[in-house]
Amino acid sequence: MRILAWILRIILFLALFLFAIKNTDTVSLRLYFDQVWQAPLILVLLVFFAAGAAMGVLATLATLFRQRRDIARLQRELRSRPRDDSPGTPVADGDIDSPGF
Repeated sequence: MRILAWILRIILFLALFLFAIKNTDTVSLRLYFDQVWQAPLILVLLVFFAAGAAMGVLATLATLFRQRRDIARLQRELRSRPRDDSPGTPVADGDIDSPGF
């Protein structure tokens, strides 16, 4: 499985590398106030891809931090909760909390 993953990575790298070689033409990016930025097409694509990926990561950070805070709170509650069933205590058949196997 590891070899297959490396083969796929190499194929993807080669495909992107050949795409970059084919797209070296200069393009003009017209900005505000009549500014024009001229750069190779692959560089423009790379910059906008990286900016989009960074925006995606930043957009998920709020959710990630909230989930981590909730997990930490739940772990604190679990540690502070007294443990009712010790391993040596038998469980009765009519007990509500028993799994009912």
